[in-house]
Amino acid sequence: MSFRKKLAEALEHALRQAQQKGQIAAADVPEITIERPAKPEHGDYASSLPLKLAKVIGMRPMEVAAAILENMPTPQNIEKIDVAPPGFINFTVDGKWLVEQVELACKAGEAYGDSPLDRKSVQIEFVSVNPTGPLHVGHGRGAVLGSTLANVLRSAGYRVSTEYYINDAGSQLDAFYHSLFARYRECLGEVAELPENGYHGNYMIDFAREIAGVHQDKFLKMPPDEAVKEIGAVGLQMVMQKLKDDLEMLGVKFDVWFSELSLFQNGQFDKTMTMLREASLVTERENAVWFASSTLGDDKDNVLIRSDGTPTYFASDIAYHYNKFVERKFDSVIDIWGADHQGHVPRMKVVVNALGIDPDRLTIIITQLVTLRRGKEIVRVSKRSGDLITLREVMDEVGADACRFVFLSRSADSQMDFDLELAIKQSADNPVYYVQYAHARICSILKNAREKNIDFSNGDTALLKLEPELTLIRHMVKISEIIDTVAISLEPHHLPFYAQELATVFHSFYKQCRVISDDDALTRSRLKLVKAAQIVLAKVLHLMGMTAPESM
Repeated sequence: MSFRKKLAEALEHALRQAQQKGQIAAADVPEITIERPAKPEHGDYASSLPLKLAKVIGMRPMEVAAAILENMPTPQNIEKIDVAPPGFINFTVDGKWLVEQVELACKAGEAYGDSPLDRKSVQIEFVSVNPTGPLHVGHGRGAVLGSTLANVLRSAGYRVSTEYYINDAGSQLDAFYHSLFARYRECLGEVAELPENGYHGNYMIDFAREIAGVHQDKFLKMPPDEAVKEIGAVGLQMVMQKLKDDLEMLGVKFDVWFSELSLFQNGQFDKTMTMLREASLVTERENAVWFASSTLGDDKDNVLIRSDGTPTYFASDIAYHYNKFVERKFDSVIDIWGADHQGHVPRMKVVVNALGIDPDRLTIIITQLVTLRRGKEIVRVSKRSGDLITLREVMDEVGADACRFVFLSRSADSQMDFDLELAIKQSADNPVYYVQYAHARICSILKNAREKNIDFSNGDTALLKLEPELTLIRHMVKISEIIDTVAISLEPHHLPFYAQELATVFHSFYKQCRVISDDDALTRSRLKLVKAAQIVLAKVLHLMGMTAPESM
């Protein structure tokens, strides 16, 4: 449990004690937040609880603070508690405990900072793009968000399963198959017309050429319907392999690749449609089957089965979520979707509730658009093909680490600019370089110590008393709070900000405190601090799915 959580619980207990004694009027306890004061002289942690409560009960904030403090024993590892105007309660951690964290980090390695909040099971489904073409940068943003959340939630003690939902049923795939067959015929010298709703990207020509190179005119010798089906299967496998290769390059792996088609083959689709009919939530009009979501608070009804008899994506999603919650029994589910799915969120919540599942167990995160830039210039098309810019092209240009850091640097609900020039710039202006350089600098210091045969395993952390040393430790111990914050808020953009903050503090420590000096005892203690900092910085980089380079 992080310090923040422990302090929040201690404050709540003290408040309830004061209320029972009549020192503070009975009232609902507002949310108790623990912050980091802007000024170090105000302590390590602070709470504005007295200010919040004073407004409710009509009591002076400083009096509320005094009453809470009177009922609050000093928590473990806290050196002092004081009250500051206009009504803050400030906490200063025990100096001995603080320097002991260096030793603990060295012993725990990258397990340091893990905060077992829960052992509940959570499924995260992300990317899940139709297997009809290459990934673009928007897909990359969702991929990085999902895989990073999985890393953090595992560190927070959750049992996590990551999943890619393969849309291998439906009209989009059928259009892809017919488009691929048309391009294949063109590659072999025939005249072919693309379907009106087909895929016209240049990548389709590349796929067709690759298939023609391997299979020659095999599919031309088949009846057209059979040929479309056969070449479609080859194309689907090809696209999925390229998707997997791109995702692996980005550092994204899935525990489960789930087939939409299996929902129809295994009966989940029929089962959920029956459940909705029995609940009188299905209507038929205009030769289509509708989910009567307007009767449950949605703004309109939604089509389940089109007039041509084909199910909608929404209908498949209903069966899919029934499978997640009821059949596989995940405690909670997180779906990460692109901006074009914003309107799908309310109806998904409604239908989950209609299936008897608490909608609060479903969290849907919408990622907003990414604009690529080179400096001030907006990049709209691929240099290679004059077509859409693929995720692979961006990774080839700036690297997977830069992609991950940039995609994480803004909250999912905000649009973002991705400056390709800045992402490869080797200077402090580039936060990716700045953070990774800090880790490389640490590794260089430790390498120098090894070459000098300095054994710092018995370094005495009690010698760490200077403010730059203690400031570095204070920032290192924040890692557990960051993990808690991200796990609860599902907002991993806190990680890159913390990484930059930690790198800045380390660079400052390095400038002010000579690590290897003539003072052997101090050298060993500072090397132990440097090692601890390396462990924490590597941990946050790995949580973001990035590498922690030893040299740059």
